[in-house]
Amino acid sequence: MKQKLEKIKIFLIENYKWIILFICIISLIVLIEDVMDNDIMAFDEKGYFIISRYLMSDTMTSIAKCITNLANMYWLIGTSIILLIFLKNKRTGLNIAINLGLSALVNFTIKQIIQRPRPVGHRIIDESGYSLPSGHSMVSMAFYGFLIYLIYKNVKNKYLKTILILLLTILIISIGVSRIYLGVHYVSDVLAGFLVAIAYLVIFIHAINNVKISGKSGNGK
Repeated sequence: MKQKLEKIKIFLIENYKWIILFICIISLIVLIEDVMDNDIMAFDEKGYFIISRYLMSDTMTSIAKCITNLANMYWLIGTSIILLIFLKNKRTGLNIAINLGLSALVNFTIKQIIQRPRPVGHRIIDESGYSLPSGHSMVSMAFYGFLIYLIYKNVKNKYLKTILILLLTILIISIGVSRIYLGVHYVSDVLAGFLVAIAYLVIFIHAINNVKISGKSGNGK
């Protein structure tokens, strides 16, 4: 029994990223099927009700607008350019820029396939385009999530590493909440954006690590 449990433990550790990918894809498929069947989910209405009931105020509206702008493409492109210029490892800076472009392309493609209209009646700001998955939520998860990965792998100071990862995690969640608060996305849009981004990151990080390994092997030869 102990040997079986140990084998299961080893299997989970060695394949955790593919397990995460599988869970995200299955969850996303179920979510999209429910959205296609019901259009507006029960938790979409409940989520907005909770946010509007307990968070809505002039101050919070200003904060939500500021937070949502931290996933604006102009901001993210500018941040990518700054990192590309100032990071010593130019390959890392290039990977950050490629990640941003690919995640935005994936989001646009899925939106064009599903074509879910945006919420109406509660918008605080104007947005165009389709709704699912939330672009701000997905791209922020992909962009800041990749930064979390880089920090986890490269920052040696455990205290600094923990603080930076915690702050970026809070930022990602806050961006998702801000989209619901501002009335431009349903809860299911935000959730779908997060699920797609996590699945995408698993593949993207695996791909760049394989390229890195191949590059080193090639140089060795």
